Amino acid sequence: MPYLFTSESVSEGHPDKVADQISDALIDSFLAYDPNSKVACETLVTTGQVVLAGEVKSQAYLDVQDIARDVIKKIGYTKSEYMFEANSCGVFSAIHEQSPDINQGVERKKKEDQGAGDQGMMFGYATTETDNFMPLPLELAHLLLRELAAIRKEGKTMTYLRPDAKSQVTIEYSDDNKPQRIDTIVISTQHDDFAKDNVMLAKIKDDVINILVPRIMKKLPKRIQKLFAGDITYHVNPTGKFVIGGPHGDTGLTGRKIIVDTYGGKGAHGGGAFSGKDPSKVDRSAAYATRHIAKNLVAAGVAEEVLVQVAYAIGVAKPVGLYLNTYGTAKVKLTDGEIAKKVEKIFDMRPYFIEERFKLRTPIYSETAAYGHMGREHKVVEKIFNKGKKNEKKIKVELFPWEKLDYVDAVKKAFKI
Repeated sequence: MPYLFTSESVSEGHPDKVADQISDALIDSFLAYDPNSKVACETLVTTGQVVLAGEVKSQAYLDVQDIARDVIKKIGYTKSEYMFEANSCGVFSAIHEQSPDINQGVERKKKEDQGAGDQGMMFGYATTETDNFMPLPLELAHLLLRELAAIRKEGKTMTYLRPDAKSQVTIEYSDDNKPQRIDTIVISTQHDDFAKDNVMLAKIKDDVINILVPRIMKKLPKRIQKLFAGDITYHVNPTGKFVIGGPHGDTGLTGRKIIVDTYGGKGAHGGGAFSGKDPSKVDRSAAYATRHIAKNLVAAGVAEEVLVQVAYAIGVAKPVGLYLNTYGTAKVKLTDGEIAKKVEKIFDMRPYFIEERFKLRTPIYSETAAYGHMGREHKVVEKIFNKGKKNEKKIKVELFPWEKLDYVDAVKKAFKI
């Protein structure tokens, strides 16, 4: 019997994502000036206020106020009526030295013996549903909000838009787990005040259906465009007015959107957040590494759908276990356990080797902090820190290196595909 599956996303102006972006901007700046920095930084944002807290071990000195305000400005909180504005908000820092008890478990005389920064389990997932091997409901939810932000920043149409927004996409699947049609799209977007509420609601809904949706459809392959045919239920700002939003409407915290950050509820999640953590924290680095494994396995033709779990003990380099589930879609004549054993030989999952494989001690994290850490475009860019100042620094970095399909040949060889 057909079934419905739903995923949500939130915009860069959502208060939790504002917090994530500030935390990751701090990570990038620490790594830009001291690649050996150890950082765990949490951010809280509320009406007119930013609070930074966490633990740091670094040779770098940062102007954290400047970094936080820069992020807020780029997102678009630049008007006093938002009650949270880049130049006027207070920024309070309670960042302190990292515990030596934690640090001694991570650092080793031999780099390859570097221990995991914490215990826990991390998951990676991939599916053939989309060209980037991501679940379709989440991919569409992200795309809707990325495009909505682009429209807002262009300032040509939908000029009433404000930074805070959420989306949700429900897709009908067939018995054999293939997407059949889009059932429901939910968009809630913050907006300027209108004279009449009924005019406002009608205008926003009409613009979502006739401006936003056609723009994202143009960016999709034809097989996905076909899913928009038929009767889609639209819920646009279903509570009505959404003028008060962002950190003034809701307090935001780092790490509260872990399902948005990963697979939209598909696969599994180990519970650890990503943003604000340097790569010695396996919550982050191993989640990227398991995504890389899953994506390369699916791309190589081992299975149509793969979930990979890895688990660590704090201070121990070698994972305590690696689990793999193909959901019965394996195309090789091996059990999931046998596939996992081969995977262990192909991918070194010790924390030091994960860091080296993806160059994780480079400042690549700000770009991950909104619209998902997985399924993004791998590319090389030049980033500038402290532009125009004495300590200006330019660094070329690889963004989203865990999205590379650089192990497909090795996987095919190991599995004789």
